[in-house]
Amino acid sequence: MNPPVRIAGVGDNVVDCYADAGLMFPGGNTLNVAVHAARHGANSAYFGQVARDPAGETIARALRAEGVDVSGLRFAPGRTAHCIIELDEHGDRTFASFDLGVSRFDLTDQDVAALRGLDAVHIGATSGLDSALPSIAATTRLSYDFSTYGTPEHIAAVGARCYLAIHSGGDLDEDEFEQLVQRSEASGAEWSLITRGTRGAVLAHRGHRWVGQAAASVDAVDTLGAGDTFAARVLVGLLNDERPDYLLSEAAHAAAQTCSHLGAFGHGTQLTLDTPALPEAG
Repeated sequence: MNPPVRIAGVGDNVVDCYADAGLMFPGGNTLNVAVHAARHGANSAYFGQVARDPAGETIARALRAEGVDVSGLRFAPGRTAHCIIELDEHGDRTFASFDLGVSRFDLTDQDVAALRGLDAVHIGATSGLDSALPSIAATTRLSYDFSTYGTPEHIAAVGARCYLAIHSGGDLDEDEFEQLVQRSEASGAEWSLITRGTRGAVLAHRGHRWVGQAAASVDAVDTLGAGDTFAARVLVGLLNDERPDYLLSEAAHAAAQTCSHLGAFGHGTQLTLDTPALPEAG
């Protein structure tokens, strides 16, 4: 049996605050990927920055509970990043407001050295770490989540460094979607993943495409983190040389499970006085 693949999420973190439920949950693209990679068999680590406040402790405690290596987690004076989440009757989330807090940081030479030798490092467009991508891509495989921020110029600049380039295309029409797939492939990314919400996803590799259907419908409670779950499962599957059709199916089922509960991966704690003021109802 091959040893588990080794993956690190590097960059953004947040506590997602649900006013109606009175709860906050750990989240953020790269943190979510690190956790869901661990849940799918990877040896996972997280490099990020939080404050020594209840929100930061919630994040650190959840990572430890999920078996994620937190030796790269640092604490800084200030406030942990937060996001105010609102849900509609279908469980679709909107971000009412957010504050980056202390989540932005610069990678040190020691950080880059610690990432060397891993099977992959995952970074997102929201991590603010694009300046470190050349150093990381020179030492290991780079997984990069453009989310919806992938301008043609950005994709062209980053894509060539990517083992896996991830895009969110749920709001695109068919022509826009096709342009995005072609643009990502043309950038030089080895693999391109474009998620489309209830319309499934497409995985592309050197001119070949695999279409993954959405998983069987679930009673969605909260769609937050579903895309990150999908991406984590695809990344683990690719590193393990799984068949694309199989890993897409597994990723869809994993994402559906994420939609069945509040938060990107659970571990909710009570909102505290240290949590930024929430908007009044109505």
